[in-house]
Amino acid sequence: MTEFFDALEARDPAEREAALMAAVPEQIAHAQSSSPAYTEMLAGVDAAGIKSRAALATLPLTRKSSLAAAQAARRALRLGGFAAGMPRRIFQSPGPLYEPEPDADGGDPWRVARALHAAGVRAGQLAHVSFSYHLTPAGAMMEAGLRALGAASVPGGVGNTELQLQALLDLQPEAYAGTPSFLRILLEKAAEGGHALPYLQRALVSGEACPPALVAWFAERGVEAYQCYATADLGLIAYQTTAREGLVVDEGVIVEIVRPGTGEPLPDGEVGEVVVTTLSPGYPLIRFATGDLSAVMPGMSPCGRTNQRLRGWLGRADQSAKVRGMFVHAGQVAEVLARCAQRGRARLVVDGELANDRMSLQLEVEGQPAGLAEQLQAALRDITKLRSEVELVAPGSLPNDGRVIEDRRSV
Repeated sequence: MTEFFDALEARDPAEREAALMAAVPEQIAHAQSSSPAYTEMLAGVDAAGIKSRAALATLPLTRKSSLAAAQAARRALRLGGFAAGMPRRIFQSPGPLYEPEPDADGGDPWRVARALHAAGVRAGQLAHVSFSYHLTPAGAMMEAGLRALGAASVPGGVGNTELQLQALLDLQPEAYAGTPSFLRILLEKAAEGGHALPYLQRALVSGEACPPALVAWFAERGVEAYQCYATADLGLIAYQTTAREGLVVDEGVIVEIVRPGTGEPLPDGEVGEVVVTTLSPGYPLIRFATGDLSAVMPGMSPCGRTNQRLRGWLGRADQSAKVRGMFVHAGQVAEVLARCAQRGRARLVVDGELANDRMSLQLEVEGQPAGLAEQLQAALRDITKLRSEVELVAPGSLPNDGRVIEDRRSV
């Protein structure tokens, strides 16, 4: 199967789902017994009973902010008690937030080899890696994936553009792994110097947006660029294939899309927050809320891979606005809806000028239920300590963009 990294990518979706759900109880039990943080968070949870997506959705979310807070408050536990045992290496992301290198029998702890393979990188090739090799794990993530494929790497890191371009000219790598912006800089520098890079034909880019216009710009210069969605905490989440229709979810994670500010799963097509459960034994993150917005695309990829597809990065879910000196968060909007037994799409619009703020909660609901607007107003005032108007609108009236708080104020 040269087109696919392995047979898992072409599994029957029902077979994949059964395998993932069979692994969930074991992972939860492992987290409960090996991770002090999850021993507390999942106290009383019967791991054996969490064997469906509906059951998984009953568990609390683990937010990135909770990792950082736990690490700062519980230094004696190292990594806030979320890791299961002592990792081989610990990295640092801005915040600071510390992430362990996950365990992996195959030597690819972040599972990036799958994305590199989909981008066309093969054994025996050389890839220039321009992600950071200092403290943050991005360079190590790519290098481990390349090694698992049987490919070699040039650890270029960040900066030193002239030296990196010289390495490209001298070593003639077939592939590139790094940010799209730095790849563009390298190609432009090469063109300014009158240098051609005909051997550089593949790229796996991440860490920044890479819009279709930039993908086309790379293609005009002979480089087929593919994107992947990965984080230091979770490793690979999803990756682009030759079909270029969304990002295919990795085989080693379980992805949910939930309503921002809640843990409530949304149906396919609805934009919401990306929540990921990993099957990594060393860092068993359960329902990790990434803060990123995306949506599940219907159907399967034309490339033949059968896993879920995400639309890609669609913004941030951790939305807030400061209104009359008070911060309002997406979670508060969710709390208002829950108190009034409402589950429709909602948006809190902040309007006016910064010195004269107005709030209006728009909620999709069938008909005009008597007294609902008043209930929502009272709940908003109680939870946010702010007065707000309420507008009940027909289902389908609000944009499907995952936004819960929209700030329309003029400065």
